[in-house]
Amino acid sequence: MDHAKALIVIPTYNERDNVERLSTVVLGTYPTVELLFIDDNSPDGTGQLLDALAQREPRINVLHRAGKLGLGTAYLAGFKWALQRDYAYIFEMDADFSHDPKYIAEFLREIEQADLVLGSRYTVGVSVVNWPLSRLLLSKFATCYVRTVTGMPASDATGGFKCFRRTVLETINLDKIRSNGYSFQIELSYYTWLAGFRIREVPIVFYDRIDGVSKMNKKIVREAIMVVWRLFFSHLFVRKPRSIPFYQRPT
Repeated sequence: MDHAKALIVIPTYNERDNVERLSTVVLGTYPTVELLFIDDNSPDGTGQLLDALAQREPRINVLHRAGKLGLGTAYLAGFKWALQRDYAYIFEMDADFSHDPKYIAEFLREIEQADLVLGSRYTVGVSVVNWPLSRLLLSKFATCYVRTVTGMPASDATGGFKCFRRTVLETINLDKIRSNGYSFQIELSYYTWLAGFRIREVPIVFYDRIDGVSKMNKKIVREAIMVVWRLFFSHLFVRKPRSIPFYQRPT
């Protein structure tokens, strides 16, 4: 399918040190991919810098929001913006280079045989650089927790580097997604899996951010714990597609 129809949605809050460099790398490497930044009124001037970049580069798009409204609602706003246009593939990606742009090409290859491609840190051992042990254990526990409670066979349930086929986002009722922290990733993948879409996981190396400050906090962790049980009970009597396992691409 035409790779010119790919859009990468990137939420930002205080990412001024990263957005210009990221745009240069992505757009310079993938001449047919476009970017959509969603800025939550960053006090460091990220939004103003993005506007300046967009004036010079038509493949950069910017949505401004009134304040820090959360990761989940930022992605939902980006998805709805994309669906109003003719993009075939829609990515999620962080602004801080935790997600290496080199994997975009692989995502685009895999999405031709799938409906959702997940970048996984745990398909082959542990592929995380510069995380403290406490953060790594929390992430691994979260994935085991999600698999046990919901039955969704993801090797990395909380990862945020993804590529959706347009049909997935058109089929899922985006207005019913209630999570707003990192649990948003769990909920969206769960609904995709529950609908029986083809899901592939590809191994990535995740790099902890170099510039900026992590958005992780205790509120986000509590939300994730509750969301998993909400998904379990709200679909307790729904037949799960256990016969359609996630496909993990061999290394």
